[in-house]
Amino acid sequence: MNSPLDTVSPPSAPPPPRRGSAAWFWLIVVLLLAAGGGWFGWREWQHRQAEVRAAEADADQRLEALNQRLDTMRTNQEAQNRRLVQADNTNRVLRDELHGIGQRAALIEDSVSKLADPDRHGAQAMRLDETELLLTLGQQRLLIAGDLEGARRAYALAGGVLDGIDDPAYLSLRQTLLQESAALKELGIEPRVQAMAKLDALAQGLSLPAATPAQAAAAEAPWWKRAFGVLIDVQPRDRSIATHPDDRAAALAGLQLEITLARAAAERRDVEGYRAALKRAEAWVLRLSPPSPAQQRQLAQLRELAALPLSLSVPTLGTTLQQLRQLRTAG
Repeated sequence: MNSPLDTVSPPSAPPPPRRGSAAWFWLIVVLLLAAGGGWFGWREWQHRQAEVRAAEADADQRLEALNQRLDTMRTNQEAQNRRLVQADNTNRVLRDELHGIGQRAALIEDSVSKLADPDRHGAQAMRLDETELLLTLGQQRLLIAGDLEGARRAYALAGGVLDGIDDPAYLSLRQTLLQESAALKELGIEPRVQAMAKLDALAQGLSLPAATPAQAAAAEAPWWKRAFGVLIDVQPRDRSIATHPDDRAAALAGLQLEITLARAAAERRDVEGYRAALKRAEAWVLRLSPPSPAQQRQLAQLRELAALPLSLSVPTLGTTLQQLRQLRTAG
């Protein structure tokens, strides 16, 4: 019979440790460390990118501020230049006004010295009539006849007559006469005379051109071609240059005639007729010579002559006469 001790089985041994759980644990730890490192690196990269963007934004702001400063400096510089130009114009006006004040002071001094003269008893009305007549003659000689020298002499005589008037009421009139006389003295040669002189020089410089190679070849042609070449002349349809001596002589005569007509139009101040005659003269030049630098120079000379004015432009002409009549009417 077995004892109870015999029926009790011996205690079982503990199970061996599981290696797979430790490996998974360390794998999870490594993954966590890698995820943490990646997250930390990503945060650091984002931080650096934010710093780079902030630096770029700061650089853009500084560049924009610098451009604004440059624009402001340019604006200030332009404003300074405008102020300098305005100051220069103001100084010029002030100089002119000062010069006018000096002239007026000299005229006042002259009038006061004449007023202090006990012997000043002249026919003022007669002097004013003579002044008005001289001013009218000077203006008409310049406008009608284009006589610039005659107008200058008339104004000089009017100034001498007006100097004999002691009335201070005509002080501004004397100053106006001085300014108008100065404007006439500044004028150069009368435009109509200059245009006619250039036309005369152009007409004297014209001459028949030398024989062309075609004419020389015609001179050496056979007798039958020389005999019948006068009656029949075969040329291309698009040729407009005169090659025959008779044609060239007629074209040169037509050119001389147009220049003469232009001179006559300039003498009577007919601007339309003057320019029309020179335009027709250009056609005769094209008829006389083939395209060449000499032809272009001659055409340019004709166009330059056509652009010349035929009348003087004096904006202040007649100002003294008008002021004199107003003063006499008011008096």
